[in-house]
Amino acid sequence: MSSTQSVLDHHLEMFGEGDLDGLMSDYADDAVFISADGTLEGRDEVRAMFADLLAEFDDPSVSFSLDEQVVRDEYAYIVWHAETPENVYEFASDTFEIRDGEIVAQTLAADVSPKD
Repeated sequence: MSSTQSVLDHHLEMFGEGDLDGLMSDYADDAVFISADGTLEGRDEVRAMFADLLAEFDDPSVSFSLDEQVVRDEYAYIVWHAETPENVYEFASDTFEIRDGEIVAQTLAADVSPKD
């Protein structure tokens, strides 16, 4: 069984590498992803969202900064900001619930400004 910290580390590494399969290996089959845009249920829906997000972040001009990371028991919290060719992520935070080495729930809150 992977620790919460090791699952979070792997998740961040796979996101940074743009590795969709590696990223999805962190999620439970019935994972839930909740954001202001709605709720995604199951690995297939989460995968589709990440496919779009990774495509946006797959550009050499992208800047990403992890500002804070807190891990307690089965919960992890990160704060970050980024800029892509399409958007400025002025502030974003994710909370993860990780059980038995898999992300079972994730929330995202973000202040995103589209570029003109």
